[in-house]
Amino acid sequence: MKNLFVLLIFMFCGSIIFSQKKDSIYDPQNMKVVTNQEAHHPKGEQWLYMHIMYDLKYSDEAKKKYMEGEVTIKFDVNIDSTVSECKIVSGVGYGIDEEVVKMLLQLHFAPSIQNGIRVKMNVMMTFPVKAH
Repeated sequence: MKNLFVLLIFMFCGSIIFSQKKDSIYDPQNMKVVTNQEAHHPKGEQWLYMHIMYDLKYSDEAKKKYMEGEVTIKFDVNIDSTVSECKIVSGVGYGIDEEVVKMLLQLHFAPSIQNGIRVKMNVMMTFPVKAH
């Protein structure tokens, strides 16, 4: 009985030691991520919305129908400040959605910074549009 008790204590202590050793291994995927800066347009969101709304080239058909609504687009802001991978999530049609994408691809954004390093960031924005 005494031997069984000692064996159980040894097994219990061994499992604690091994579990502690396993948890103390450095896992780089669980490192703390600090976002120092989100991706954004340097002139500000208000400027960006106004630029899209008023400098957008509307088709004649969109103007005739006084099309208005919102265009939601997701895109990547790359580490070199360029925009890529634009995808239309929802739009109003009449070529307006594609024109918003063209405008975004020409702009430069301030990239996201995490742990002091520039990183690519996916952004989703909704732009009001109004053909007049």
